[in-house]
Amino acid sequence: MFRIRPVLVLLAALVAVTSCTSSGDKNDKKDESAAGMPDAGTLLKDSATAMREIKTAKFLITADGAISGLSLRRAEGTLTREGDAEGTAQIEQAGTNVDLTFVIVGDKIYIKGPTGGYQALPLSLAATVYDPSAILDPDKGIAKVLSTATDAKIEAAEAVDGTDAWRVALTANGADLATIIPGVTGDTPGKVWLGQQDKRLHKAVFTLPAEGGATGTVTVTFQEFDAPVDIKAP
Repeated sequence: MFRIRPVLVLLAALVAVTSCTSSGDKNDKKDESAAGMPDAGTLLKDSATAMREIKTAKFLITADGAISGLSLRRAEGTLTREGDAEGTAQIEQAGTNVDLTFVIVGDKIYIKGPTGGYQALPLSLAATVYDPSAILDPDKGIAKVLSTATDAKIEAAEAVDGTDAWRVALTANGADLATIIPGVTGDTPGKVWLGQQDKRLHKAVFTLPAEGGATGTVTVTFQEFDAPVDIKAP
């Protein structure tokens, strides 16, 4: 039988998914070095506002490096503002990569391992590690991380999957980012790609401590914002 602990690890990693960033008081200054580009602070505030309105999104998360406390290698699927989700994930367990299929509907989590069918578990079992509804929660999810990040600076205009975006370097507030990536203990450097037209977060890359004193990265991309979805229990 698939064990509970990997389920919690998967959910905690999924939140990482949704990790974005934003601006605080330090971002209120104009970036004079970015001639012809918008003010970084204003852009991130606009992005936080845009992300508060998102109802659904497709996501892809990939982890590179032996990041401390994170077993997720890859996850992709669909997420709703209400916390429902479905997709696939790969986690490392005892040195072996395990492929999973997951569905979250209401207060239930359904997990299917490499063999056998789905197991239904109460969502409350994962509540102490990760609340799935937090990802698109306008008060404590992506929008919150975006609204409290500091040291924002626009680096370049750079397209993401065909969408014109601004690449912004910043520092994510550790306490807020921890609700998205469990285990984060301090402010975290990252880069986000924000749509020039829609102001939405299309990509985020965060640099995190890894084993042996090295660093690793978690990359998150979002597509198909507000597309109709129908997530049902298996």
